[in-house]
Amino acid sequence: MPRPTVIGLISDTHGRVRPQLADVFSGVECIVHAGDVGDRAVLRALAAIAPVEAVSGNVDDRDDPSLPRARTLPVGGLTLHVSHGDELGSPTPDALLARYGGDILVFGHTHRAVLFRAPDGRVVVNPGSAGPPRFNLKPSVAILEVADGRVDVRFVEFV
Repeated sequence: MPRPTVIGLISDTHGRVRPQLADVFSGVECIVHAGDVGDRAVLRALAAIAPVEAVSGNVDDRDDPSLPRARTLPVGGLTLHVSHGDELGSPTPDALLARYGGDILVFGHTHRAVLFRAPDGRVVVNPGSAGPPRFNLKPSVAILEVADGRVDVRFVEFV
């Protein structure tokens, strides 16, 4: 059985780097940031853990070529699409599935952790917000594992 591909998912850091991230993302092959980075120092800190693929969110510089509005990446034989979600107003799994292709759709913006499995087998994930707590929600990130076409997601909440 092949080793799973393991990806760290993070969003809405708003300039904050939690000290636990190095342990939580230890061993991941890549970190995908779904926007609202807030400060380049966040990306530098994440890049010290693993390679980073990031997109811009509504608080980021939309003219920064290193932070496109969306990215599509191969992950364990599947396709992962990431965008912040603000381009949809109030993003929902159904809206993302209707707008984007890809086997795994990752978004942020709402600060709410979401895992949705569509009837066609596609998966929609929002890792929640890793930044300062807002909206009475616990900050969180997610670990994505892909093996043999199976997608598993585990959320990690911060106190």
